[in-house]
Amino acid sequence: MSPVRGADTGGLSIYNSVLAAIFSSGNIRLASSPSYWRSLHPETTAMPENPKQPESEVIVRLKDPELSAFLAWLIPGLGHLYQGRRAKAALFFVCIMGLFVCGLYLGGSSELGWGRVVYFRWQEGEKRLHYLCQIGIGLPAMPALIQANRMNSGKPVLWNGFMAPPRPMNVPRDAVNGDQPTAHRLHLELKRYFELGQVYTMIAGLLNILAIYDALGGPVMPARKEEDQKQPEPEAAEQKEAKP
Repeated sequence: MSPVRGADTGGLSIYNSVLAAIFSSGNIRLASSPSYWRSLHPETTAMPENPKQPESEVIVRLKDPELSAFLAWLIPGLGHLYQGRRAKAALFFVCIMGLFVCGLYLGGSSELGWGRVVYFRWQEGEKRLHYLCQIGIGLPAMPALIQANRMNSGKPVLWNGFMAPPRPMNVPRDAVNGDQPTAHRLHLELKRYFELGQVYTMIAGLLNILAIYDALGGPVMPARKEEDQKQPEPEAAEQKEAKP
């Protein structure tokens, strides 16, 4: 069988060249490969070097990140709810607030008052560093500031001593807030539960810092592996297939 002869047009010229290469070499598989076709007519057979397109990156558009971060600090999950991320809002609220409430329950009683493990005091001889972690939960820890301000001003505390600081040892029992328990009595009656309540409420405040960062910066997307980004060159793969 001989190549087709006819007018010297672009299409017939390419067709004749391909037929001649196929029947002269006897290797149809090699001649019909894309690399061989490109070598014959690179100007008319341009093919993409990387036919597989990279996967599109997921873009998360955050609604007002600064305001969302403030709302996330105010109440756990509120910033995510404002952004429309309802699943994360529910997750953060239930987990963080559940841990905080559990700590309040452990660190109090009906006789001593509830929430005794969360209180603020910044005086010479006692600097309540625990509260710096607990305040990370935002509004739920705010009553401690109100109670501390009232006690320092000589006013009776509210809410049956909820989150009120313990009575100093030098304050007599007949004075204002003299009915409030001292720190010694809290540790004596609550025992190890006082320390557990402190730890639980501190961890809850620190966990909410992570939730605030998520509301501000968005979720952390995993980086793609270099092996996934590097695509094998089609020419090298075709030459490997062409070897006998």
